[in-house]
Amino acid sequence: MGSPSVSKTRALFVFQCVALYCAYAAPSPIIKFPGDDTTPVTDKEVALKYLNRLYGCPEDRCNLMVLKDTLKEMQKFFRLQETGEIDAATVEIMKKPRCGVPDVANYNFFHRKPKWQKNAITYRILGHTPDLDEETINDAFFRAFKVWSDVTPLTFTRLMDGEADIMINFGRNEHGDGYPFDGKDGLLAHAFAPGPGIGGDSHFDDDEQWSLGDGQGYSLFLVAAHEFGHALGLEHSQDPGALMAPVYTYTKNFRLSNDDIEGIQLLYGVQTGGNPLPPTQGPVTPMDLCTEPVVFDAVAQIRGETFFFKDRFLFRSVNFRSKPTGPMLVATYWSDLPGKIDAAYENPLEEKTVFFAGNQMWVYRADQLEKGYPKRISNLDLPADLEQIDAAFNFRKNQKTYLFSGDKFWRYNEEKKKMDPGFPKLIADAWNGIPDGMDAAFSLNNIDYSYFFKGAHYFKLDDSSLKIVKLGDIAKDWLGC
Repeated sequence: MGSPSVSKTRALFVFQCVALYCAYAAPSPIIKFPGDDTTPVTDKEVALKYLNRLYGCPEDRCNLMVLKDTLKEMQKFFRLQETGEIDAATVEIMKKPRCGVPDVANYNFFHRKPKWQKNAITYRILGHTPDLDEETINDAFFRAFKVWSDVTPLTFTRLMDGEADIMINFGRNEHGDGYPFDGKDGLLAHAFAPGPGIGGDSHFDDDEQWSLGDGQGYSLFLVAAHEFGHALGLEHSQDPGALMAPVYTYTKNFRLSNDDIEGIQLLYGVQTGGNPLPPTQGPVTPMDLCTEPVVFDAVAQIRGETFFFKDRFLFRSVNFRSKPTGPMLVATYWSDLPGKIDAAYENPLEEKTVFFAGNQMWVYRADQLEKGYPKRISNLDLPADLEQIDAAFNFRKNQKTYLFSGDKFWRYNEEKKKMDPGFPKLIADAWNGIPDGMDAAFSLNNIDYSYFFKGAHYFKLDDSSLKIVKLGDIAKDWLGC
């Protein structure tokens, strides 16, 4: 949520200044950047175009010192290391699907803080896309509005004719509001802030492939819920876990974040009927690992990087023990995973990543879920009544995978695809000094040590002698605190 002073002024939302605002707010389009016929080729071209469009870096002189300062501004917004350089992490963020509203200016609500001066809001669906049947589309919009009515006194009623507060339609290219769409994979949708006339209206690009997610096209429900947030008066949030964050991420297990709830309730108040939800009901993003101590659910080295998992978020460390970047949604990389995982490891023989949550497992090759998953962990010859895996790692010394649960562990042979005989065994009998019920375990490539996490501490194991050589502080040694 940032510092207390930032929270008090709701500095988590981006304010967009445009000339059109004298009557109503300009629409807030979600774009996939870059996405037109002049797609940049080099990283520098990507950065120049991105910073010109979204951070006001003058096109004719966005170079040298100006470029460096603007890059730092963008990196600060996304909580990246403020290097001022066009590094891989920065370019990766620049290439993600996101909203086209600039991230510069004051972080706040729309200018003049527009809101509907009533709680009973009407909407009308003027058209449908051929990608989905009408019943599915109507339900997606209904559920998108319900996201906001569940936490406020607002009610949303659909009109079948006449003028509604929020008019919803699909269109292509120039569709009548002066903000043309640009074909497939460019502008996805836009919405106008509350107000008379076109205020609140929400438009969706019919050149896109609309779906309910699951990796195919764009989720109509998620995009609509985001756009309806704009139509109610919210702008963009700096919280990467918020629905109103600028980067589009398909989330299978969607929950409205605490940040979104706080923002909409500041405009309209808390829910008054039934069982009101307090402002802190939504999930809170762990923004600072040093000021907000975190016990990780899993830690794993994947494709040479160290990933720290906490609930639906992850932090990444590109270099050994460099300060991790993040938070970012786990769904950014692995959209099918549940909102919380218990363990993860990389299978070096097949270059696949295995995740565990409860009594199920998911196997990915890069960001693609393997066919047939999730499966029950009993498919690994684990007991059918085993409730979860606490930690898992592939031991570099023998290329076998160790799975820990409670006070026991198993050893899985990746090459033979079966559990080694004689297991489970007690952790205390085989791993001298390693505690039961650990949080995470992993090995680093080309380093003859393995690491076991428990609470705020970690145990460093010498792979050759199998002796603990250090008991260290996670925050100090791994998080750069």
